[in-house]
Amino acid sequence: MADEVEVKIPRDVYDKIEERIRDTEFSSVDEYVTYVLREVLASLEEEEEKVFTEEEEEKVKERLRALGYLD
Repeated sequence: MADEVEVKIPRDVYDKIEERIRDTEFSSVDEYVTYVLREVLASLEEEEEKVFTEEEEEKVKERLRALGYLD
């Protein structure tokens, strides 16, 4: 088992999650919250890694020139 720490959330949020996971494969609110947070973090990391190719960057620059934003 991995190291764990306690995180506090408002009771109303906990209750909503508890309702949401009823009849799902999640066995606890902790399990669901961990899943959701991992998904959010992975999505954010994926977004941060997006980089334009040289061709994409040139197309953006051409468009900005056409709009008068670049000389």
